[in-house]
Amino acid sequence: MLTIVLEQPGRFAAADRPEPAATPGTALVRVHRIGVCGTDLHAFAGKQPFFSYPRVLGHELGVEVLDPGTEPHGLRAGDRCSVEPYMNCGTCIACRRGKPNCCATLQVLGVHTDGGMAPLLRVPVRKLHPSAELDYDQLALVETLGIGAHAVERAAPTKDDFILVIGAGPIGLSVIQFAKVSGATLAVMDVSDTRLDFCRKQLGVTHTLKPGATAADELKRIGGGDLPTCVIDATGNPQSMMGCFDLPAHGGRIVFVGLFQGDVTFNDPNFHRRELTVMGSRNALPGTFREVIRLVESGQVDTRPWITHRFKLADTPIVFPRDIAGNPAVLKAMIEVE
Repeated sequence: MLTIVLEQPGRFAAADRPEPAATPGTALVRVHRIGVCGTDLHAFAGKQPFFSYPRVLGHELGVEVLDPGTEPHGLRAGDRCSVEPYMNCGTCIACRRGKPNCCATLQVLGVHTDGGMAPLLRVPVRKLHPSAELDYDQLALVETLGIGAHAVERAAPTKDDFILVIGAGPIGLSVIQFAKVSGATLAVMDVSDTRLDFCRKQLGVTHTLKPGATAADELKRIGGGDLPTCVIDATGNPQSMMGCFDLPAHGGRIVFVGLFQGDVTFNDPNFHRRELTVMGSRNALPGTFREVIRLVESGQVDTRPWITHRFKLADTPIVFPRDIAGNPAVLKAMIEVE
């Protein structure tokens, strides 16, 4: 079967690989949609942590069950599903304590192991989340939404909070969606006028701003004299992440959902004076996938405006470097698998 392989940074190639089959505990699925995310772009650019080449990318997947396997688990042939691409061990301390998203030996499809840039894929049945209502585009975006939803879960906001989301790329947009669901006051910061305009027009974000010397004053104006109680950084930019320590109110919290290859440093007296809480957010939990699907099904979250580019799987080696990588107009690209 046709499989698209990232052979090295900057170069995709088509390969012919054997078709997989269902095995005990796994299902055979047909891949219909593959979302392109920041991880894929960083891998193409040679800047993705925890990565080796060659690799089959693709972890934002909308799939159809072809063979649900032999074990009883409720899945049927024809079911449309989102894939939870985080392959955890089930036995380490993180897994035992209900945090399989940060398993000590986590293997993520399309990052640590080969992913879904192929027509067929074998997936553990426990990693398939069905929906009778969502289409394949929507199901492919559940994983991205889950990352944002989990970051908001980490922040644990209430309607009395003031949340600043920094970065309005795909992950930032998913954070924004669930920050809005919380009912908290929300502001979004980004360097791109286009993305801020998208947030205002498509997501109904009232307060948007650009970073700079006057950002703290603008945030105080939005917060009625107070800085945000929670800052969620989705940029993966070291300057932005380190600048976060100046933006929360005293007693506030910071959630880093973006990451980069390097160290985050901060001024310790400023950190202690404000008694800040700093958290990392990695991937999402199984329950988060189910909650995201429920919210999309109910219409409380809509990702349809996100998709700005489409192309066919077979065209990836040409279209990805030409039209997707490095293109600031790409909000979310969707790969269609024939």
